[in-house]
Amino acid sequence: MQLVLVRHAQPERALAASGPADPGLTELGVEQAGRVPAALARLEIGAHRIARVVSSPQRRARETAAPTAEKLGLPVDVVDGLAEYDRELPAYVPIEAARGWAAGSVPADASAPPEELLEEFRATYRRIKAGYLPEQIDGPAFVARVLAAVDEIASTTAHSDTVVVFAHGGVINVLLQDVLGLARPLTFPIDYCSITRILYSRAGARTAATVNENGHVWDLLPRNIAAGQGRD
Repeated sequence: MQLVLVRHAQPERALAASGPADPGLTELGVEQAGRVPAALARLEIGAHRIARVVSSPQRRARETAAPTAEKLGLPVDVVDGLAEYDRELPAYVPIEAARGWAAGSVPADASAPPEELLEEFRATYRRIKAGYLPEQIDGPAFVARVLAAVDEIASTTAHSDTVVVFAHGGVINVLLQDVLGLARPLTFPIDYCSITRILYSRAGARTAATVNENGHVWDLLPRNIAAGQGRD
């Protein structure tokens, strides 16, 4: 069985949510998500057809999944256990904005966080970049939830099939931590719409075949656009 994990595309910022922040995609994110179906088509090798499309319940993942599901003529199965560790937080900041704020470069716009929250934000960002979940997150509970959800998907999938899971950087990382026996939960940078593949043997052994494949969206990644390496 082949488990294909796709991180969501670029979402909007959400800093003043009345409840848990659940932003949709930016215009760039919609374009990124539109690149995924063609990238996935090459993974249908031999008998390994894409049999199922699964998504986190969060809007940014569901909107990323939509073009692929439409192309394949499959429904999007929403699995609650695939939600990111930030699902209950009242703010969401895309990584490219977070990186600038953590370095002290705060954009002069109305969506920038209040100054009194910036140091707390920067401390959390530094912790994430060091490979650890934010302190306010119940890490063991998050990991257990994600692994249980993935185990359920794997146990209900035919050996010859491929399942595409649209999720989040934290979700993908803790699965890789479990598969590879890593010390830190957030080891890998996972780009927008990147593809990570886990192969399952008939005996249940798991192999990380690829991590963070991003060639299909290389020119649409914000860091490459900013560096002049992206689209015109």
